[in-house]
Amino acid sequence: MLRFFFISLLSFNVCHGKLDFSGSDTAEEEPSALPDTELDSCNGIFLTYTLISRVREYPHVKNMSKQAWAFKSEATLMNVGDEELNDWQMYIGFQHSEILVSADGAVAMDADDLPAPVGNGTTLAGNPMMDLKTAIETAGDVNQMSVKVKMSGTQFGLGKEGKPMPKNIKLVNDGFKCPAATRKGSRMFVCCKKDPKAKAKLSKKTKFPPRRNGDLTIAYDVLQSFSNNYLAQVTIDNNHPLGRLDHWNITWEWQHGEFINTVRGAFARIKDPSECVYGPAARFYGDLDFSQVANCQRKPILSDLPAERKDDEKIGKLPWCCRNGTVLPPIMDKNKARSLFQIQVFKMPPDDNRTEITPPMKWHIDGVINPLYQCGPPIRVDPQVFPDPSGLSAIQTAVASWQVVCNITAPKPQKNRCCVSFSAFYNESAIPCNTCACGCDATRKCNDKASPMLLPPDALLVPFVNRTKKALAWAKLKHNNIPTKLPCGDNCPVSINWHVNTDHKVGWTARITIFNWEDYTFDDWFTALKFDRYFEDFQDVYSFNGTRIPGLKTIFLQGVKGLNYLAGETNGTHDYDPRIPGKQQSVLSFNKKNIEDFDITRDGFPTTVYFNGEECALPPIRPMKSLGHHRYSINLLAIIISAFVTFLLMH
Repeated sequence: MLRFFFISLLSFNVCHGKLDFSGSDTAEEEPSALPDTELDSCNGIFLTYTLISRVREYPHVKNMSKQAWAFKSEATLMNVGDEELNDWQMYIGFQHSEILVSADGAVAMDADDLPAPVGNGTTLAGNPMMDLKTAIETAGDVNQMSVKVKMSGTQFGLGKEGKPMPKNIKLVNDGFKCPAATRKGSRMFVCCKKDPKAKAKLSKKTKFPPRRNGDLTIAYDVLQSFSNNYLAQVTIDNNHPLGRLDHWNITWEWQHGEFINTVRGAFARIKDPSECVYGPAARFYGDLDFSQVANCQRKPILSDLPAERKDDEKIGKLPWCCRNGTVLPPIMDKNKARSLFQIQVFKMPPDDNRTEITPPMKWHIDGVINPLYQCGPPIRVDPQVFPDPSGLSAIQTAVASWQVVCNITAPKPQKNRCCVSFSAFYNESAIPCNTCACGCDATRKCNDKASPMLLPPDALLVPFVNRTKKALAWAKLKHNNIPTKLPCGDNCPVSINWHVNTDHKVGWTARITIFNWEDYTFDDWFTALKFDRYFEDFQDVYSFNGTRIPGLKTIFLQGVKGLNYLAGETNGTHDYDPRIPGKQQSVLSFNKKNIEDFDITRDGFPTTVYFNGEECALPPIRPMKSLGHHRYSINLLAIIISAFVTFLLMH
């Protein structure tokens, strides 16, 4: 009976609806039901994926590989084993440039929000149903044993008759082993069983899934709970040696119409009571003065308080708060690797008793020039333990706790917020930052696709708007091509120049210069340099503090005490002078003990550069040695001529 109920559950929507693969409104297919033996023989978690429909979307194009198709599909999981599955996670190996638009019954672990590109596959986690109980403990209640996720999205290619099925589906929870999924028409299924060879992790037995590791973790702890409101504490912990936040903004999405009544340790960016006054909240809380409510938005944006509000009796007085949104990496200061604030949340029906608490979803956090974090859904964990506020030797636990894990992702092209230029003693030209490295808004007067023009090294000292005459003079002097439409600038608030200084038999040196093109100062800044081949050959840095991070093959650099700030851009001496960027500079030395085939044109440059945790855009090429150019010489005459020609053009 149980098997019949589950098979009916899996096939009802498909067998009684149209399965359209041709773009027509009449094409139908009736997939056969799953074989009884497949479910009978499964002693574990049974997963299915069913493609329900596929309809051609606008615009209609002739090239079928670029044609968009709307699809609807469904995934199911059923626990037919003898152990409860907590915090289920299912991987779907999408492979046709899919864009997931909705997933009813789950959240995408590797996407902040939907729609999201999932063409390389995605992992779904249960929401709101995260755990799958067994038939033994539920007397065969399929509603507690199984979950169904309805999906819709867009897919590209495959033509009219194509069936865009995933490569594979599997359970990604620890301790399970999944064979390759079986495909039959527009369906695929697999039985994932406990792996007998998997080593059980020695951990304390908990009611909920254990806390997970991540580059940045956010704890959502409910400290007090009442029938219509609760007090939550949000704790942000930076765990990555290169992770960082400056002037952080955090946002999420309420699920049941909740709103924030008061905030301590942070503030809401927008205080607009209209969403409460003209919404369901006003009917439920008729006597509440919504003009005093901290935030009524479904997607609030909260920020840290400035340091001067730390001791404010009303909104401050919390540990780890009020640092103007700065969360440093633990390698710099463990005490500043955390931020904390508290919110009083007013609930809405049906969450109208003390135990009905729904955490917000779709978390996102970012900073000014910091790593790009991608956050997963909140996962229920065992209640957080705190020291008793009375000072006695006792502990106090939260009413309920959830954990959000965020990991650093690489920025997309032209989405960086810092960039790198390269230069070397053996080449007279500097390779500037990439065109539109940090994006381009206006491209009417410049070419956002053109490669940047080579520059004399001194041109890197002035803003991009003041480089044009220098770039043109240098191109004419070097007989380089000058495009009709000049390339756009990099538009980066921070740029870093890496200059190879010397190269000798037993070692070499380089100079790093950090430029701040913004008006504000970066306090407690850091930069990090990754060297894939010669990390072990790093010797010393002379004007910064340097630390090796062996696991990342990275050199971590920060300002010395008293000079750990990067000043903002200032005006020149005269009105007609270019603006002057804030600057920090140091020399690094390396030996050649660990590399036999060292080549300065290849090995003299870092493979990745970071500023305040943000990965910076690197030029695609490195300076090369000119033909006939002596290894240790610089053509001073060429530089003098370039400067003279530039002087004539500017006057």
